Amino acid sequence: MEWIGHLLSIVLHLDRYLPIFIQAYGNWIYGVLFVILFCETGLVVAPFLPGDSLLFVAGAVAASGGMNPIALFVVLALAAIVGDSANYWLGGLLGPRIFRGRDGRFIRREHLERTRRFYARHGGKTVVIARFIPIIRTFAPFVAGIGHMTYGRFLAYNVLGGIAWVGAFVGGGYFFGGLPIVKENLTAVILGIIVVSLLPGMVGYLRHRSQANV
Repeated sequence: MEWIGHLLSIVLHLDRYLPIFIQAYGNWIYGVLFVILFCETGLVVAPFLPGDSLLFVAGAVAASGGMNPIALFVVLALAAIVGDSANYWLGGLLGPRIFRGRDGRFIRREHLERTRRFYARHGGKTVVIARFIPIIRTFAPFVAGIGHMTYGRFLAYNVLGGIAWVGAFVGGGYFFGGLPIVKENLTAVILGIIVVSLLPGMVGYLRHRSQANV
């Protein structure tokens, strides 16, 4: 399980690794970031990949001149929108079989059921809200595909959510990542972003456990 420790190190120290990747890949870094974000949003088996923290650090690096901020925003917003669309169609194709079967190696019915309940509570705007919640973000378009939400309606929320999510975190990194207090404590900021992002899911899980025990 060495790769887990290595991945965790990269996620927590994106501020160190991303400039190294830019030096190694040049303009191909936009393609690398596109693939990472596409997988995080488009592959239901990859909710562990960095999302919020990657966007924030990428914005901070763009502010320092490492990348073009407009190109970065366009590429990452496109990756988020295309990724969710792929996940939607994947859910329509594979979802019913998963719900009828047992937990897979990477996909747990519990996560799907939690996302389904989230949909029942918030309706179509779940596609937008879920962008800001790890794990739910990855499963929301999948469940939308399972539930046969019309693609036109899904796409409207998908585009809105993708632009809002990427804009918020890339913009946050661009405008605040260069501040001395943020720059000197970027690892702590990344960890804070991860914790805050996970809080809604943790609260929902604890609430579900407490209701189940009543």
